[in-house]
Parts: sequence; structure tokens; C-alpha cells
Amino acid sequence: MERLQDKVAIITGSAAGIGKEIARAYAKEGAKVVIADFNEEAMKQTVEEFQASGFGVHGVTVNVAKREDVERMVKETIETFGKADILVNNAGVGDNMQAAANVEDPTWNRVMHINVNGVMHGLRSIIPHFIENGGGTIVNMASISGLAGGRGGLAYTSAKHAVVGMTKNVAAQYGPQNIRCNAIAPAHVETGFAQTMPNVDQFGMEVALRGIKLLPKAGQVQDIANIALFLASDESAYINGVALAADAGWSAY
Repeated sequence: MERLQDKVAIITGSAAGIGKEIARAYAKEGAKVVIADFNEEAMKQTVEEFQASGFGVHGVTVNVAKREDVERMVKETIETFGKADILVNNAGVGDNMQAAANVEDPTWNRVMHINVNGVMHGLRSIIPHFIENGGGTIVNMASISGLAGGRGGLAYTSAKHAVVGMTKNVAAQYGPQNIRCNAIAPAHVETGFAQTMPNVDQFGMEVALRGIKLLPKAGQVQDIANIALFLASDESAYINGVALAADAGWSAY
């Protein structure tokens, strides 16, 4: 079954990790995928890998913090495939678990530029095309930190709350124009994301993880890709403006 047959999907931050697995899931279901990533070398390797698997794929180097990069990404997608049907705003960075009293300006600014402005740039660039095309689907990558208060640093938590807010705002404003916008809010997913954060704030890390023993199990990238596939497909046609916790019930406790 090809649930995304003839669809064109842009996935930011898709050269590795969750984004790459989402792109693979979409391609397996018949979509042409755009691998959009800041890491040009990793992006090219992923494009080659997907081409070898027979997938329809195109690669774009993009810094989502830059409006012109995101606009070029959308324009290049339309020039290459003739349209865009799906946007996954997946690109994001961590905040070294910095608690409020320990937040450093460079960390705050970087998180906001990428995790918040990057999503906004994607929304602003894709929505006019969706309106012209009669609709489209957006999947934003939020976090359980966007639904709760104490499970990340201040900047990351603030940014992911903003992503949830943008998700609901777009769904409310553009739903009547056949545009759906939903978010995924994962808890811990085994990607090595946290391990790559330098100079971790030990206090922030300690308080954020104090309830980690209640997490039934860590997620896998395939778990999140499965949700992203559902939200991009017509199977979720009646779902709009939802931030879906993907945490094995952790936040339900």
C-alpha cells in the first residue's frame, strides 16, 4: 500500500536521525522526498542512499534560520517536482539543558533562530503554495518539553511550546483552506541527540531527568516516523491542530 503516492514531501533536518527515517518512510509509501539539511555532506550521502533504493529524491542544503534559504528550498522543490504537498519541520537543536538562571545568550539565540524561526520560515514559505494548490499537510516536530514544563532547559522548552502554539494557530486559521498542521511531541528517542550537547548544565540536566525512571521505555526513530507517516496521510484527514505526545504514556502519569 502506497499511502503517499504522487505526493511531494520536504523534510528539514533529514540527513540523519528522525528526519531521515521520516523521509524513508514517506519514500517507501510512494512520495518524492526532498532531503533538506544544514550538513551538506550528510545530505548528499542520504540522497545517494535513497537513489540507490530507487526512491524519488532531491537534496537541498538549507539553514532554516535563514529566511532566504527556506524560500529557496520551497522554490527548488517546486521547480524539481512541480509541487509540494507535505512539509515536515523537523530541524532543531538542543539547549545544553540550561536552566533559567544559567541560560547563555548564544544558546538562547541559536535555539530560537533554529527551533522557532526555522518553523516560522517554513510555514510562511509553504502556505501560499498550499493555498494555490488547494491544500497541503504540515507536520511540526515539537517535544514533550512543549507540553510539559520541567523536562528540558528553558530555551528548548520555550521553543517547543512556541512550535505547539504555531501548530494550533495554523490549523485554526488555514484549516478551512484544506491545510492541516499537526505536531509530534516525543519524549526520549534513541538518536544520540542529547549526547551531542556540549557543556551540559548539570543542574538543568538533573532536574529535567528526575522523573525519567517513570518513562516506560525510550522511543525509536521508527516509532516517530510511523506517527509522521500517519499525520501526513489521508488516514488522519480529520486531525488538525493536534500536538501528539509520543512518550509511551510518560506524560499521562
